[in-house]
Amino acid sequence: MVSATPRTSPPDARQTGTWTDQVHSVPARGHYPDVDELLASFRALAERHPGLIREHRIGTSRLGEPLYCFTVRERQTVRECQTAGEGQTAGEGQQSASAPAPPLPDAATGAAPGEDYVVVGGVHPNEPVGAVTTLHLATRLCEDEALRAHFGGGWHIVPCVDPDGARLNEGWFAAPADKYRYGRHFYRPRGEEQVEWTFPFAYKDAYFDRVLPETLALMRLLDATRPRFLTTLHNCEAGGVYYYLNRPAPALYEQLTAIPAAAGIPLATGEPEAAHAPVYAPGIHGVIDMRAAYDYLESHGGDPAAALAGASSAAYTEPYGTFYFVAEVPHWTHPDSDDETATARGHPDVLRERAAKLREAGEFLAGVLTAAEPELTLDTPFLRASRAFVPGLRELSDTETARAAKVPERAATVSECYSCEQSMHSLRVRFGGMLLRALEAETAAGTATREVRALRAGLLERYDQWAAESAVAMGEPLPIATLSGVQYAALLAAADEARAEGARADEARADEARAERAAARRPA
Repeated sequence: MVSATPRTSPPDARQTGTWTDQVHSVPARGHYPDVDELLASFRALAERHPGLIREHRIGTSRLGEPLYCFTVRERQTVRECQTAGEGQTAGEGQQSASAPAPPLPDAATGAAPGEDYVVVGGVHPNEPVGAVTTLHLATRLCEDEALRAHFGGGWHIVPCVDPDGARLNEGWFAAPADKYRYGRHFYRPRGEEQVEWTFPFAYKDAYFDRVLPETLALMRLLDATRPRFLTTLHNCEAGGVYYYLNRPAPALYEQLTAIPAAAGIPLATGEPEAAHAPVYAPGIHGVIDMRAAYDYLESHGGDPAAALAGASSAAYTEPYGTFYFVAEVPHWTHPDSDDETATARGHPDVLRERAAKLREAGEFLAGVLTAAEPELTLDTPFLRASRAFVPGLRELSDTETARAAKVPERAATVSECYSCEQSMHSLRVRFGGMLLRALEAETAAGTATREVRALRAGLLERYDQWAAESAVAMGEPLPIATLSGVQYAALLAAADEARAEGARADEARADEARAERAAARRPA
């Protein structure tokens, strides 16, 4: 079971307006919890604090796993107690995948609509830092009355919204510092099977409504709570820390910069993950918006309607005025991540070099996949992901080549060179590893032909070469407690900004109402 004993308390944060000290509040640990361990830890916490935290089933995964939300608030409402199945064990309270979904906790029955907070872990199953963060957050909320009072509303915490995908990564959760083991047990779903990118989307020639059951569960939770604040918990592979916000929040930037610095982790100031996302400050970006992604791909000669899936949870909560926030923390860190020293290399040349290496890797993997396809008998998640991501390497290469022709001629920084090199290594190891798993599923099942076994051997040889080359670029591993601590401190800072923003809006509405009443009393 996951240890959840806190080491510090945040009174100074509430008094001074900074949450940086919370970076060091997460207990040390050597592995990421698997799905069963994580849920067991949440249930143990609920048993210790029955009046503060309630378990709710919000849906069912594609493979029949129940999806749970744990709500922490000062006083649980009658409806929330009914939803949680009070007096039942977890097994007795579960409903079958075909049964009608139980009601969700309704923000209107507790705090006023717009006052609650939603925190979602496991939206990408290869990103497990959030599992530790969700448990630490729930623990601190249960144990610290002043912390609950400071934020006011209820906290709806989903420990893992994609348990099916998480189970396919559990092979490396026990040894997260082992880079080779990470790549060989890596799994990330194709776009149309990712919870975060399968919200409804319609823009120009793109239309997506194949909403996953997991996404639907999250949609229902968001509709029921209309949250003041939403964070989906993510982590990247290597480099530095960076953030996404759905609107500028200048008052927050100093804290977001100080939090990773307090942990000794650099900001990621190099080539951004999404070139079309706005930059608010170094390492702080506007959210990845699929409309902007569509326009970007279209402007660089791509086919966005074919490349994109759905929208994100940030887009889905736009009508509610929700403050959306993401803290991306790296498994491994590298000092070049925030080095903005100019190099002798031109920025367009760096982009073209990455594009060339991505094309080379894409063509090799495509050759293996094309040769194997007639021999494959199993429709595995690894094969579906490979069919999507392998062609995507060549498409990304084309987009980057077109972009390189348009960017201004200038010197590339050290951080830009690093991020381009690191991302290339990351994509080769990720997609090569998943294609290997697709071929090995056939060998494990006893259905692999001689051709498949030969292709697997050739791919493994190339993969081992890529893994050795990537080991240096990925940098040094970071402790799990440090990564979770940065994520925890940053989400509290962002949630506090959302709380303050809501208070300012409430005061503005009160001033407007007072002015209207005063105007009505004036004589005509």
